[in-house]
Amino acid sequence: ALLVGTSIAQSLAFSLNIPSVGVHHLEGHLLAPLLEENPPQFPFIALLVSGGHSQLMRVDGIGEYQLLGDTLDDAAGEAFDKTAKLLGLGYPGGPALAKLASQGKANFKLPRPMLNSKDLNFSFSGLKTAVLTLVNNHQPLSDDVRKDIAWEFQEAVTEILTEKCMAALRETGLDSLVVSGGVGANTRLRERLNAATKKKLCKVSYP
Repeated sequence: ALLVGTSIAQSLAFSLNIPSVGVHHLEGHLLAPLLEENPPQFPFIALLVSGGHSQLMRVDGIGEYQLLGDTLDDAAGEAFDKTAKLLGLGYPGGPALAKLASQGKANFKLPRPMLNSKDLNFSFSGLKTAVLTLVNNHQPLSDDVRKDIAWEFQEAVTEILTEKCMAALRETGLDSLVVSGGVGANTRLRERLNAATKKKLCKVSYP
């Protein structure tokens, strides 16, 4: 998708005899909030959470970024997609899994990788493997088991993301959080972040 978009942009620029300006798509995620009616003020912490990336960045201005934490393996969105596939859902898996999770209950317990690692990095590969084990141990999968696994998986991911965001705010002393990327649309993640930032008198925005 990125290659197609880049090719079209360059073709348009060539045909119109105007320059094409390359913007890294991750930087696009970071700066998208500036297009909002009430954009956040620099500096802020950005959670960039998508199918390919799970990163925490300090954003001090345009072109001024500090990577605080990164995924060591699977990104959160990738884990959503792979778990959705294990549960027999379609692609992209995030919205379908979230819908299934809304009907589930707390009947299983999955690990929270790196939740207490004392750094701001992420790891979701082990969580995906734990889901695979659960699925294999409950064959054939009933609808209720699928809903409950989806519920617990979503709880695990959103808890990790929320705790790491709050840790980043504490460590930097900043009070503004911006959430970008597809996983940022997850309703449960927004519920958790809204509650956590309100408790700590911080601001959170979703472009």
